[in-house]
Amino acid sequence: MNILIVEDESVIAEGLKFNFEQEGYTPFVAGDGQTALDILRDPQNSIDVILLDLMLPGMSGYDVCKEIRELDPQVPVLVLSARTLSEDKTQAFDLGADQYMTKPFALPELLSRVRNLVGRRPKSDPGLKPHGRSETVKLLPDQYELGKSIIDFSKFQIHHEGEVESLTTMEIQLLKYFIQNEDRVLSRTQILEDVWNQNAEISTRTIDNFVLRLRKMIEENPANPQHIVSVRGTGYQFFKTPK
Repeated sequence: MNILIVEDESVIAEGLKFNFEQEGYTPFVAGDGQTALDILRDPQNSIDVILLDLMLPGMSGYDVCKEIRELDPQVPVLVLSARTLSEDKTQAFDLGADQYMTKPFALPELLSRVRNLVGRRPKSDPGLKPHGRSETVKLLPDQYELGKSIIDFSKFQIHHEGEVESLTTMEIQLLKYFIQNEDRVLSRTQILEDVWNQNAEISTRTIDNFVLRLRKMIEENPANPQHIVSVRGTGYQFFKTPK
Protein backbone atom coordinates (compact mmCIF):
# COMPACT_ATOMS: atom_id res chain seq x y z
CA MET A 1 0.00 0.00 0.00
CA ASN A 2 1.33 3.41 -1.00
CA ILE A 3 0.59 6.39 1.22
CA LEU A 4 1.26 10.01 0.29
CA ILE A 5 2.12 12.21 3.29
CA VAL A 6 1.73 15.92 2.50
CA GLU A 7 3.31 17.70 5.48
CA ASP A 8 5.75 20.63 5.56
CA GLU A 9 6.93 20.11 9.16
CA SER A 10 9.85 17.73 8.71
CA VAL A 11 9.70 16.28 12.23
CA ILE A 12 6.05 15.31 11.83
CA ALA A 13 6.58 14.08 8.27
CA GLU A 14 9.51 11.86 9.21
CA GLY A 15 7.67 10.50 12.23
CA LEU A 16 4.67 9.59 10.09
CA LYS A 17 6.91 8.07 7.44
CA PHE A 18 8.67 5.88 10.01
CA ASN A 19 5.45 4.67 11.63
CA PHE A 20 3.70 3.87 8.37
CA GLU A 21 6.77 1.99 7.18
CA GLN A 22 6.51 -0.12 10.33
CA GLU A 23 2.89 -0.83 9.41
CA GLY A 24 3.93 -2.13 5.99
CA TYR A 25 3.10 0.94 3.90
CA THR A 26 5.34 2.52 1.28
CA PRO A 27 5.33 6.24 2.15
CA PHE A 28 5.83 9.12 -0.26
CA VAL A 29 6.54 12.43 1.48
CA ALA A 30 5.85 15.88 0.01
CA GLY A 31 6.61 19.13 1.82
CA ASP A 32 4.40 21.25 -0.43
CA GLY A 33 1.33 20.94 -2.60
CA GLN A 34 2.97 21.01 -6.01
CA THR A 35 5.33 18.18 -5.10
CA ALA A 36 2.37 16.17 -3.81
CA LEU A 37 0.47 16.65 -7.07
CA ASP A 38 3.52 15.67 -9.11
CA ILE A 39 3.79 12.44 -7.11
CA LEU A 40 0.09 11.74 -7.60
CA ARG A 41 0.28 12.38 -11.35
CA ASP A 42 3.06 9.82 -11.79
CA PRO A 43 1.26 6.60 -12.82
CA GLN A 44 4.11 4.50 -11.43
CA ASN A 45 3.31 5.58 -7.86
CA SER A 46 -0.32 4.33 -7.60
CA ILE A 47 -1.21 6.12 -4.34
CA ASP A 48 -3.75 4.29 -2.14
CA VAL A 49 -4.40 6.95 0.52
CA ILE A 50 -3.35 10.56 1.20
CA LEU A 51 -2.61 12.38 4.46
CA LEU A 52 -2.97 16.11 3.82
CA ASP A 53 -1.97 19.09 5.96
CA LEU A 54 -3.87 22.31 5.25
CA MET A 55 -1.23 24.88 6.14
CA LEU A 56 1.35 24.33 3.41
CA PRO A 57 3.86 26.72 1.79
CA GLY A 58 2.81 28.25 -1.50
CA MET A 59 -0.30 26.23 -2.30
CA SER A 60 -2.83 25.75 0.50
CA GLY A 61 -4.06 22.32 1.48
CA TYR A 62 -7.56 23.33 0.35
CA ASP A 63 -6.28 24.01 -3.17
CA VAL A 64 -4.31 20.77 -3.11
CA CYS A 65 -7.43 18.83 -2.09
CA LYS A 66 -9.38 20.39 -4.95
CA GLU A 67 -6.64 19.44 -7.43
CA ILE A 68 -6.47 15.91 -5.99
CA ARG A 69 -10.16 15.42 -6.65
CA GLU A 70 -9.76 16.56 -10.24
CA LEU A 71 -6.96 14.04 -10.71
CA ASP A 72 -8.53 11.16 -8.78
CA PRO A 73 -12.09 11.30 -7.37
CA GLN A 74 -11.63 7.98 -5.56
CA VAL A 75 -8.35 8.09 -3.63
CA PRO A 76 -9.13 8.48 0.10
CA VAL A 77 -7.98 11.79 1.59
CA LEU A 78 -7.53 12.26 5.34
CA VAL A 79 -6.88 15.86 6.37
CA LEU A 80 -4.45 16.14 9.28
CA SER A 81 -4.43 19.74 10.46
CA ALA A 82 -4.01 22.06 13.43
CA ARG A 83 -7.09 23.95 12.24
CA THR A 84 -9.96 23.08 14.58
CA LEU A 85 -12.81 25.39 13.50
CA SER A 86 -15.95 23.80 12.11
CA GLU A 87 -15.76 25.98 9.00
CA ASP A 88 -12.29 24.56 8.27
CA LYS A 89 -13.67 21.04 8.42
CA THR A 90 -16.70 21.98 6.34
CA GLN A 91 -14.52 23.51 3.63
CA ALA A 92 -12.28 20.45 3.58
CA PHE A 93 -15.26 18.12 3.22
CA ASP A 94 -16.77 20.34 0.52
CA LEU A 95 -13.55 20.01 -1.47
CA GLY A 96 -13.64 16.22 -1.24
CA ALA A 97 -11.84 15.19 1.95
CA ASP A 98 -13.06 11.88 3.37
CA GLN A 99 -11.96 12.36 6.98
CA TYR A 100 -10.51 15.09 9.17
CA MET A 101 -8.22 14.79 12.20
CA THR A 102 -6.83 17.64 14.27
CA LYS A 103 -3.31 18.00 15.63
CA PRO A 104 -2.07 16.91 18.07
CA PHE A 105 -3.32 13.42 17.26
CA ALA A 106 -3.09 9.94 18.73
CA LEU A 107 -0.99 7.72 16.47
CA PRO A 108 -3.04 4.52 17.06
CA GLU A 109 -6.20 6.36 16.04
CA LEU A 110 -4.55 7.74 12.91
CA LEU A 111 -3.29 4.29 11.90
CA SER A 112 -6.75 2.85 12.51
CA ARG A 113 -8.40 5.52 10.38
CA VAL A 114 -6.02 4.97 7.50
CA ARG A 115 -6.63 1.22 7.62
CA ASN A 116 -10.36 1.94 7.64
CA LEU A 117 -10.16 4.21 4.60
CA VAL A 118 -7.98 1.84 2.61
CA GLY A 119 -10.23 -1.08 3.51
CA ARG A 120 -13.30 0.78 2.33
CA ARG A 121 -11.84 1.82 -1.00
CA PRO A 122 -13.51 -0.44 -3.56
CA LYS A 123 -11.49 -2.50 -5.97
CA SER A 124 -14.00 -4.08 -8.33
CA ASP A 125 -17.23 -3.93 -6.31
CA PRO A 126 -17.85 -0.99 -4.00
CA GLY A 127 -20.31 -2.94 -1.90
CA LEU A 128 -20.95 -1.79 1.62
CA LYS A 129 -21.74 -4.13 4.46
CA PRO A 130 -23.08 -1.95 7.26
CA HIS A 131 -21.03 -2.23 10.44
CA GLY A 132 -22.58 -4.06 13.34
CA ARG A 133 -25.62 -5.36 11.40
CA SER A 134 -26.15 -8.99 10.49
CA GLU A 135 -29.03 -8.74 8.00
CA THR A 136 -28.49 -9.38 4.31
CA VAL A 137 -27.26 -6.33 2.45
CA LYS A 138 -29.15 -5.42 -0.72
CA LEU A 139 -26.88 -6.02 -3.70
CA LEU A 140 -26.88 -3.30 -6.33
CA PRO A 141 -25.83 -3.35 -9.99
CA ASP A 142 -22.83 -1.33 -11.13
CA GLN A 143 -25.26 1.10 -12.76
CA TYR A 144 -28.35 2.21 -10.89
CA GLU A 145 -31.13 4.37 -12.34
CA LEU A 146 -32.50 7.08 -10.09
CA GLY A 147 -34.98 9.43 -11.72
CA LYS A 148 -33.19 11.11 -14.61
CA SER A 149 -29.80 10.10 -13.22
CA ILE A 150 -27.68 6.99 -13.66
CA ILE A 151 -25.30 6.20 -10.81
CA ASP A 152 -22.22 4.28 -11.90
CA PHE A 153 -20.86 2.69 -8.74
CA SER A 154 -17.92 1.11 -10.55
CA LYS A 155 -16.68 4.48 -11.84
CA PHE A 156 -17.80 6.67 -8.91
CA GLN A 157 -19.90 8.80 -11.24
CA ILE A 158 -23.41 10.20 -11.62
CA HIS A 159 -24.69 10.86 -15.14
CA HIS A 160 -27.49 13.39 -15.34
CA GLU A 161 -28.84 14.88 -18.59
CA GLY A 162 -25.47 14.81 -20.33
CA GLU A 163 -23.48 15.98 -17.31
CA VAL A 164 -21.11 13.77 -15.31
CA GLU A 165 -20.36 14.28 -11.62
CA SER A 166 -17.53 12.43 -9.88
CA LEU A 167 -17.97 11.24 -6.29
CA THR A 168 -15.42 10.62 -3.57
CA THR A 169 -15.01 7.31 -1.76
CA MET A 170 -17.16 8.37 1.19
CA GLU A 171 -19.79 10.01 -1.02
CA ILE A 172 -20.29 6.80 -2.99
CA GLN A 173 -20.36 4.78 0.25
CA LEU A 174 -23.01 7.05 1.75
CA LEU A 175 -25.16 7.09 -1.38
CA LYS A 176 -24.98 3.33 -1.67
CA TYR A 177 -25.90 3.01 2.01
CA PHE A 178 -29.04 5.11 1.48
CA ILE A 179 -30.08 3.06 -1.55
CA GLN A 180 -29.45 -0.24 0.24
CA ASN A 181 -31.68 0.97 3.07
CA GLU A 182 -34.52 2.29 0.91
CA ASP A 183 -37.62 3.48 2.83
CA ARG A 184 -35.92 3.03 6.23
CA VAL A 185 -35.64 5.95 8.63
CA LEU A 186 -31.92 6.25 9.40
CA SER A 187 -30.69 8.24 12.36
CA ARG A 188 -27.58 10.36 12.03
CA THR A 189 -25.92 8.31 14.75
CA GLN A 190 -26.67 5.10 12.90
CA ILE A 191 -25.35 6.50 9.62
CA LEU A 192 -22.21 7.67 11.38
CA GLU A 193 -21.60 4.23 12.85
CA ASP A 194 -22.45 2.22 9.73
CA VAL A 195 -20.74 4.32 7.07
CA TRP A 196 -17.79 5.89 8.88
CA ASN A 197 -17.45 3.13 11.50
CA GLN A 198 -16.10 5.53 14.12
CA ASN A 199 -17.14 8.75 15.82
CA ALA A 200 -13.96 10.71 16.60
CA GLU A 201 -13.71 14.01 14.71
CA ILE A 202 -16.70 13.12 12.53
CA SER A 203 -19.88 14.78 13.76
CA THR A 204 -23.49 14.44 12.69
CA ARG A 205 -23.06 17.85 11.04
CA THR A 206 -20.58 16.17 8.71
CA ILE A 207 -23.35 13.84 7.53
CA ASP A 208 -25.55 16.84 6.76
CA ASN A 209 -22.77 18.37 4.63
CA PHE A 210 -22.35 15.15 2.67
CA VAL A 211 -26.11 14.89 2.14
CA LEU A 212 -26.25 18.45 0.81
CA ARG A 213 -23.64 17.57 -1.81
CA LEU A 214 -25.42 14.35 -2.79
CA ARG A 215 -28.70 16.22 -3.17
CA LYS A 216 -27.08 18.66 -5.60
CA MET A 217 -26.15 15.68 -7.77
CA ILE A 218 -29.33 13.56 -7.68
CA GLU A 219 -32.26 15.85 -6.87
CA GLU A 220 -34.19 17.80 -9.51
CA ASN A 221 -34.64 20.53 -6.89
CA PRO A 222 -32.10 20.20 -4.05
CA ALA A 223 -34.07 22.74 -1.99
CA ASN A 224 -37.07 20.39 -2.11
CA PRO A 225 -35.49 16.90 -2.05
CA GLN A 226 -37.58 13.92 -3.08
CA HIS A 227 -35.04 11.10 -2.79
CA ILE A 228 -32.96 11.84 0.34
CA VAL A 229 -35.58 13.28 2.66
CA SER A 230 -34.90 14.78 6.08
CA VAL A 231 -36.70 13.24 9.05
CA ARG A 232 -36.96 16.00 11.61
CA GLY A 233 -35.07 15.33 14.82
CA THR A 234 -33.81 11.96 13.58
CA GLY A 235 -31.95 11.77 10.29
CA TYR A 236 -32.84 10.80 6.74
CA GLN A 237 -34.99 8.50 4.64
CA PHE A 238 -34.27 7.44 1.05
CA PHE A 239 -36.96 6.93 -1.60
CA LYS A 240 -36.20 5.71 -5.12
CA THR A 241 -39.64 6.88 -6.27
CA PRO A 242 -40.59 10.30 -4.87
CA LYS A 243 -43.53 10.17 -2.48
